Amino acid sequence: MKKRLAAFLCALLLTVSALPAASALEGEAARAADTLATLGLIDPTYDLDATATRAQAAVLLVGLAGAEQAAAADNWIAGFLDLPASIAQEVNYAARQGWINGVTSVSFRPDGALTANAWSAFLLRMLGWSDADGDFTISDAAGFAQRIGLFPISYSTGALTQGELFQMAVDALAFSYRDGSATVIQHLVSQGAVSRSAANALGLLDPALTARQAADRCTPAVFRLDTYETEDYWKDGIPTGDASGFFITADGLAVTNYHSIADAVRATAVLSTGDVYEVESVIYYDVGIDIAVLRISQTALEGRDTTAFATLDLAPSGTGDLRVGDTVYAIGSPLGLGLAVSSGIVSATERVVERYTLPCVMSTADISEGSSGGALLNVYGQVVAVTSGAYVYGNSMYLAVPIDPVLTADLTGQGQTLAEVKAAEAA
Repeated sequence: MKKRLAAFLCALLLTVSALPAASALEGEAARAADTLATLGLIDPTYDLDATATRAQAAVLLVGLAGAEQAAAADNWIAGFLDLPASIAQEVNYAARQGWINGVTSVSFRPDGALTANAWSAFLLRMLGWSDADGDFTISDAAGFAQRIGLFPISYSTGALTQGELFQMAVDALAFSYRDGSATVIQHLVSQGAVSRSAANALGLLDPALTARQAADRCTPAVFRLDTYETEDYWKDGIPTGDASGFFITADGLAVTNYHSIADAVRATAVLSTGDVYEVESVIYYDVGIDIAVLRISQTALEGRDTTAFATLDLAPSGTGDLRVGDTVYAIGSPLGLGLAVSSGIVSATERVVERYTLPCVMSTADISEGSSGGALLNVYGQVVAVTSGAYVYGNSMYLAVPIDPVLTADLTGQGQTLAEVKAAEAA
């Protein structure tokens, strides 16, 4: 019997579109607190359910920056009149760096309740982002932090608990400074602020990701792609197709399958946060390879405008680094229900398939219709292929086209609209 293929993708082992509230994750706060205490970043006595304060945030922020000694040696005074001596060095130092600000010019309000937006703003500034330069706004700092992948879940707009503060701090450990120089934990170890043995014992320096870690760190860069075959469907807000895609640059370049956009004249990217952005143009596509690179607008149709998106790193699948038996993770939007993660192993690195002009990666990471264009990741969170199809009568025989062509494609042009691509291919 002749083998048949269907263009369908990505079943879910772990659904992450309906993200739970931070407080709903039992045990997470305690584990986060233990991690920070082991690293010496917090005092081992704490009350996870108590309201986090601005003073605690300032002290923890300086610890995360590895700047405790620098703060102790700095005699600069910010001018706040309500600082107890126990936290004055940290608050003054963080204020001098531009990481924190007072409620007024003379009041820091150290015992004031800490909000998710305030803590997110503190962290973002420490990492090199600037609200003064328009990177984010204070009122949307937590949302922006989630959109760029700093936090995997959303936090309420009210006061944070100490447990939530610790969870957010632990999430930040694996996040990179804006200049790409290092992650927070790598910086702490290189500065000698945290011992390498402690970081290793906690698994914080291990580059290999568990499925949970891959979901937390990589899902923010993946989106549901809603497509519209006519302008009338677009005007009526009725999608005629759904697929997946993922960002490869912070300013909005994203990858999907060509067949996902083949019939579309309009499309939108729906992030895990619920924010919706329009597809502006197609920068590159190849029908035979079944890959397309899109330009996504940073102006939201629904939700908040953004200055940056979370991104995924790319790794060529044809270099020999990807081997049969390697663990892989697939992230996409199966059946259009929302983002989901599955795991499996590579069963073939160069499976020749009649439909595609390049050999495919075949794996057992479950895929379903609706997630065409999703990311197939290695254990280091790098995209090795784009999930694209499966053998109809096979078991766990899921196909992904290699990411390699994107690495060499010219992505600098203006591109074409979806309607122009559709017309050109029809002609």
